[in-house]
Amino acid sequence: MRGFRLRALLVALVVALSPTLAAAEDFYFGADLSYVNEMEDCGAHYRMNGAVRDPYEIFRDTGHNLVRLRLFHTPDWTQYSTLDDVKRSIRRARAAGMQVLLDFHYSDDWADGDKQWIPSAWENIATTEALAQAVHDYTLETLRALDSEGLMPDLVQVGTETNTEVLGRRDWDWANRPIDWTRNAALLNAGIRAVREAGQGAAIQPRVMLHVAQPENVEPWFAAAAQAGVTDFDLIGISYYRKWSTQGLEGLGQVINRLRHRYSAEIILVETSYPWTQDSADAAANLLGPDTLLEGYPATIEGQRRYMVDVTQTVISNGGVGVVYWEPAWVSTRCSTRWGQGSHWENATFFDFHHDNEVLAAALYARHAYEWLQPVTFRFENAPGDTQRLYLWADFFGSRQFVASVPRAADGAFVYETRLRPGQEVRFQVYDRLPLGQGLLAPTEARSRAVVARVDRGPTVLTYAVGTGDH
Repeated sequence: MRGFRLRALLVALVVALSPTLAAAEDFYFGADLSYVNEMEDCGAHYRMNGAVRDPYEIFRDTGHNLVRLRLFHTPDWTQYSTLDDVKRSIRRARAAGMQVLLDFHYSDDWADGDKQWIPSAWENIATTEALAQAVHDYTLETLRALDSEGLMPDLVQVGTETNTEVLGRRDWDWANRPIDWTRNAALLNAGIRAVREAGQGAAIQPRVMLHVAQPENVEPWFAAAAQAGVTDFDLIGISYYRKWSTQGLEGLGQVINRLRHRYSAEIILVETSYPWTQDSADAAANLLGPDTLLEGYPATIEGQRRYMVDVTQTVISNGGVGVVYWEPAWVSTRCSTRWGQGSHWENATFFDFHHDNEVLAAALYARHAYEWLQPVTFRFENAPGDTQRLYLWADFFGSRQFVASVPRAADGAFVYETRLRPGQEVRFQVYDRLPLGQGLLAPTEARSRAVVARVDRGPTVLTYAVGTGDH
């Protein structure tokens, strides 16, 4: 591009408001209810206002609109989280009027940020190409089987907490093995492609989520994934447990904010949890002990409620689109898990075992009056006719090392859409080209003066002349 001759580039900042109710309806308030069938089979019951209720109805009535369900491949140690069990659960979720997020573990056992073990059915597959085909076929067949019964999920996770390389083999030195991104990308893309194919012609076209545990791990993982060619996803899922994270709520929010501007994907806090007590209902040790607590949020009923409200507001304020609570119904029962009788999570559920599993205040976090972001459109006009794109830097990106590429729209303007807090003051600059091909913004290389604007609560149009002269 030739030197940019920009005389009085006009910037129109248009603030358009949506009613709070619409913003709340667009937000995912979720609960992972994968344990419910097993708990009820073991004799568990759940109460609301003293009456025993169907737990799916309890979560619907407390404001939840999304149910997350895990799926193991061919587990030989449990009859739950199988395809038949998932079908049973999806029917219950749909009967209660809630959407469904299906979480493919691509393992016979728990997959998480520390381990991703290959299913036994695939252990002897020798090549990456053949293994990718197995991932594709299994994902496609599973979703088509669900769709044939009217049970297609609304969202699909291609893997869960895939911090490490997916479909790992136990003969590898797993802890010290770097991700082979050629292999990893082939496997993830195979799963993504299968979800897209399953949605073709179906009544529901599932949205695709990729999921990484703990906010400090998310940005480097997705940068590596993008470089390896993993790009066709709709949602970024994050797990956040303070016990295993270096970040507080502020750090979590900053990561969400940067991610939503860098990627054409929406961000969901797809796993979080918090204890309401340090007591136990059984001999099984609680996984979330004192080491999971944040300052100002004690392990009390009120502390759990306040955590859920504040972590949800953190997600909302930084542009995220959902929060899912992990295993709010994994209560203590007479049955045994692989690790002992009872539950390791009863002190972090939404049910009070001191009062016969009465629903706790935190379950109502979805009913809180949150402050929602407002849609904001940046519209740049009057650029020379041969200009194909502009580059926008703004302080609300949360990074000096990031500019947004803004292509020319059909009407000749350059448009960037986002969401910001009412009353927020923003500072932004526009560029005609990236500095010397670096791809990053150096603050001293501004090609237009900085503009400061405030996001009002009412419809507002702010117009600025932000650049003149030849560069």
